Amino acid sequence: MLLRGINIGSRNRIAMPQLREALAEAGFGEVKTHLQSGNVVLSSRASPEKVARKVERLIADRFGLDVDVVVRTRDELAEVVRRNPLGKVATNPKRYQVSFLDAEPDPEVVRKLADLAVSSEQLVAAGRELYAWHPDGIGRSKLWAGLAGRGLGVTATARNWTTVTSLLELADD
Repeated sequence: MLLRGINIGSRNRIAMPQLREALAEAGFGEVKTHLQSGNVVLSSRASPEKVARKVERLIADRFGLDVDVVVRTRDELAEVVRRNPLGKVATNPKRYQVSFLDAEPDPEVVRKLADLAVSSEQLVAAGRELYAWHPDGIGRSKLWAGLAGRGLGVTATARNWTTVTSLLELADD
């Protein structure tokens, strides 16, 4: 489960121990967090969509924050890692980003994003994920700005490749 925009700077602050406690109290099992940026692995019998809505409500009620949540099952996350369409060119996992979307993006939005990429950057759309390689970093990247904004037409949150693979390892523990 991925929370959008948590603990970035001084906004949307949630301590991970408090989040784990709130999720466990709400009936989720095996709750684990990774880093401080809203990466959660948990177990539930509910559908991913129901988990996302329940967690959004819980965060609003418990922490007073309006936070978007994107959920992937363990198998879906394994498929994201297996697919790895830019693995042969993305040599720095901190500059290789996966944007997780709550629905497939409109092809026209993907075309507009691709047009933002400079020649060294690459973008691959695969279902509900957008893989982006930023070899020169994300600081000045127009592609990254487009991916991070709200103009995608879907809810999205991005993680670097190191975090993506770490979450799969955590799910397998």
